[in-house]
Amino acid sequence: MGAPEGGNTPRPVERVRGLLRSDAATGPPPGPARPEFWRSPLRGPWLTAVLGLVLLAGVTLLFLTGLLSYAAYNPDLAPVNDQTPGKGWLGFYLFSWPTSPHWLYRLTQGVHVILGVVLVPVLLAKLWSVIPKLFEWPPVRSVSHGIERLSLLLLVGGAGFEFATGILNVQLHYVFPGSFYVLHFYGAWVFIGAFVVHVASRLPRALRAVRAGAAQPAVGTAEAAGLVSPRPAAPTISRRGALGMVGLGSLALFVVTAGQSVGGWWRRTALLAPHGRDPGSGPNGFQINKTAASVGIRPSDIGADWRLTVRAAGRQVVLTRAELLAMEQHEAALPIACVEGWSTPDQLWSGVRLTALAALVGQGTDTPRALVESVQRGGSFSSVVLRDNQVRDHRSLLAVRVNGAVLSPDHGYPARVIVPGAPGVHNTKWVTRLTFGEPA
Repeated sequence: MGAPEGGNTPRPVERVRGLLRSDAATGPPPGPARPEFWRSPLRGPWLTAVLGLVLLAGVTLLFLTGLLSYAAYNPDLAPVNDQTPGKGWLGFYLFSWPTSPHWLYRLTQGVHVILGVVLVPVLLAKLWSVIPKLFEWPPVRSVSHGIERLSLLLLVGGAGFEFATGILNVQLHYVFPGSFYVLHFYGAWVFIGAFVVHVASRLPRALRAVRAGAAQPAVGTAEAAGLVSPRPAAPTISRRGALGMVGLGSLALFVVTAGQSVGGWWRRTALLAPHGRDPGSGPNGFQINKTAASVGIRPSDIGADWRLTVRAAGRQVVLTRAELLAMEQHEAALPIACVEGWSTPDQLWSGVRLTALAALVGQGTDTPRALVESVQRGGSFSSVVLRDNQVRDHRSLLAVRVNGAVLSPDHGYPARVIVPGAPGVHNTKWVTRLTFGEPA
């Protein structure tokens, strides 16, 4: 069809540009889109830059420890280990999780969770410092500006999602729709992608702002970056004082969180950590994640009729608990450390080495991986696959006692796996079957 009489039809891009110019010409509507709406004298490039650089260091470490946490589950080993089956190339970096040092997961996951909580005041302060930019007018000035705004939406939304799901997981409050592992994993990659783009575009400006000092640049200049109020209210605190308040908030969160990773007496200071599953005093008096009742363990499942089945390459041995106790017993001092960030000091476990159980079914010194199955009926990780390096470690036990006492039902009676450096959910409780070498 031809163009209408009297002129050519504007192309779609030209129409969009025309609308944007029209919005810019008419000016922002009343409210937060007007620069004078924001009156805080604290907002400015220096404050935003300092908070941003703190988040740059903190979020980078947070992401790296998160990657290590994911690797610790050995998700490429077997489907029962992998809560994110569609990860594809996102698992490019995975490696065999080591068993030494035995406190490795306790350290990396403790840092991950504590840092995530401590950064909350910094994140909120950073968002507060740039909130006028969210309402700038016109909302989109060009295609490139629209892409930038979209990346900011992913950045802010991703940060809120990751911090919210992480904190809810620490509190064992699973209100989100679906698995925490899947949501947190994919959310992290979306967030870090937007974060990298943001850092690449804003880091030079942030460094310039920090070098320029805390003095506010003139309103409307490029250095002001749209953050300086044209009609500031009288200050009640300095910008350095505001940073100090944010730092005190982070310090307070550290004090009431870190004890869950340190363990022992310091756990009493972990006011933000869930305490409802602490079994009390005595040899079995250290933190647990899930009780026997919560996963459907019945007395008959772990009573006199309980049996341990050991299998490999067509061979099978069935042991009673008495026969298990009659085997050579070994000890290992190992902690329990969970994805929620809490951990225990080293506990003294005693039981039969996994290599000795593998030898019963013809597995020699090159013991292969093992599928460990529990009698539990509910909850995740009722079975898990351990790598060959985990099975072969002389500290890896099928434990029957802890700190000189028989395991309590909540700690896995009649037998549980304990492996150095493994996440808590891989130290399977109420074990009923061990399968060496066969596909899981």
